[in-house]
Amino acid sequence: MKLYLQDLRKKELTVLFYRVFLVFVFYQIARFLFWFYNRDLLKIENVYDYLGYAYHGIAFDTTAILYTNALFILASILPLKVNTKRTYQKILYWIYFVSNGIGFGINFIDFFYFRFSQTRLTSAIWDVVKNERNIFRIFLCAVGEKPGIPILFILSLVLWNFFYGKVRVKPEKTNNDIVYFVLSIVYLCLITTLVVGGIRGDFKHSTRPINMIDAGKFTKNPQYANVVLNSAFSLIRTIGNDHFRQVDFVDKNYIKKNIYPYKIYNRVTKQKPNIVIFIVESLGREYIGAFNREKKIGGYVSYTPFLDSLSQKSLIFPNTFANGRQSIHAMSSILAGIPSLKDAFTSSPYANQKIQSLVSVCNELGYDTSFYHGAPNGSMGFLGFSRILGFDHYFGKNEYNDDKDFDGIWAIWDEPFLQYFSKNIGKRQPFMATVFTASSHHPFKIPENYKGKFKKGKIEIHEPIQYTDHAIRKFFDSAKKTSWYQNTIFVITGDHTNQIYYDEYKKSFNKFSVPLILFSPDKNWNLRGIDRSFAQQIDIYPTLSDLIGYNKPIRSWGRSVLSDKKYPSIIVSSDGTAEQFVIGEYLYRFDGREVVGVYEKEDLDFQNNLIEKLNSPEIEKSKKDVKAWYQDYMDRIMNRKLK
Repeated sequence: MKLYLQDLRKKELTVLFYRVFLVFVFYQIARFLFWFYNRDLLKIENVYDYLGYAYHGIAFDTTAILYTNALFILASILPLKVNTKRTYQKILYWIYFVSNGIGFGINFIDFFYFRFSQTRLTSAIWDVVKNERNIFRIFLCAVGEKPGIPILFILSLVLWNFFYGKVRVKPEKTNNDIVYFVLSIVYLCLITTLVVGGIRGDFKHSTRPINMIDAGKFTKNPQYANVVLNSAFSLIRTIGNDHFRQVDFVDKNYIKKNIYPYKIYNRVTKQKPNIVIFIVESLGREYIGAFNREKKIGGYVSYTPFLDSLSQKSLIFPNTFANGRQSIHAMSSILAGIPSLKDAFTSSPYANQKIQSLVSVCNELGYDTSFYHGAPNGSMGFLGFSRILGFDHYFGKNEYNDDKDFDGIWAIWDEPFLQYFSKNIGKRQPFMATVFTASSHHPFKIPENYKGKFKKGKIEIHEPIQYTDHAIRKFFDSAKKTSWYQNTIFVITGDHTNQIYYDEYKKSFNKFSVPLILFSPDKNWNLRGIDRSFAQQIDIYPTLSDLIGYNKPIRSWGRSVLSDKKYPSIIVSSDGTAEQFVIGEYLYRFDGREVVGVYEKEDLDFQNNLIEKLNSPEIEKSKKDVKAWYQDYMDRIMNRKLK
């Protein structure tokens, strides 16, 4: 029996809307599971709040779903006259589940990855994996630790397939080809318009398409924007999305007088000290007792007995923050004073340029410079960036050349590699040597011969952190026997934070909490005590340049933490959706155009936005300084002024 076109296409459209509706349902399931697996990091107070985040998340789901289903929707409404046939419907079925399986699966990846990135999956993931040869092994290891996640993914697809088959399009014929074609074009135009509006987030030409930053509008605390978002959206929206852009907020004289992009220190040194920098994988401040004595954390336990003892003879900064979220971000921050904002400098088109850095300063002063990392050469992008910075030497797993000490996934175990490091440096002095450790990386294993030696702790990372602390102790035991030890300044910091146990460190800004230890056996450097002022990774480069007596201008957004306070302290980081600044007594959140939040300095969880309540001259100047800093950052990176 033939049907009129109107009835035929209405039935097809009804089925189409049902199938798209199913995608929305399963994205909400993925959202709930994402929160469930990360609920210790995203502690939502009540069901009402969660439902609010889920409701506002529909807008972001819409964009992701329409992107991934564009081909399916188009194929479903084209005026082909074969749309209802069994073979054509089978083709639609495979288009639907392949495209949605990928989008849905991307969300499941974040059940694992969010714990390490602290933000939804973005295109920056390519910069993490492109240099790794063992990514499949890492993936299998993650799956082995949480096998429930892939099982849930498969079960979800089975359930999805069941509901998909409950509503079908039956084969039908049309009785008027002209009407069929004309009305199909009308439907096509209407649905295309809806799809475009859904992808943008609204139909207003004057507004920019919905983006990751917009999720923050629906939360009291910026970290809960990750619940509003979905991973397919954040990945799609950041592919090819370069946040580097020229801005013109203030005149250049204002920047020069208030931001001080160039700093000069006038220290005179009789002898150039050697420099050894430890960038310790995943070393959050949370794990180190010396940095938590005044935090009043109930039941606190330290997992770094050696670093605790070393801190008693060092200058430490209990309020230090990382300037990035990944290991490669730390390398640019610590060695070159270049933080990473929404997009990492190291993965941008502007990374390959001449950069004034601690490496170039040391090279200029005649230091022998070297970088050590026990992973396969090229891992993490360290080899490439070390060459950009101009290190004289690079030592990796290839140079170590003994796979019996390989951990099987990432790198040479820390203890043997740090022994190799201690024996290899100092052959020519003065020297500057940087070592990036690896053993406290996921999957958080320790060598077999150390099983049972360390306490398990509350979370997985506690045991390998103790192993790395032990490896650093053994390094110092060896270093003390060398001729270069006495004339050396040691710096110990972390690249970024990792697993979190105590609520104090689950606060949004505290997720960037890393230690900073300055130590020298030579007491003449006066590196003793506790400095409670806020510090950051990008302060390390100007601080060391100051210590070694480099008296020329330094291009740096950080400052020496040892010299007078004539240069302002501007602490900066990015949570992947907005830039965060600490200036004076307040925290500021900046979306790339305007300051969108002002918080008291102690409000590290961004609970009380005071932007509508505070309008003092101090606040207004700091808002202007935020824009001036951001303008200078973009100008110097994009116009290659980092020399």
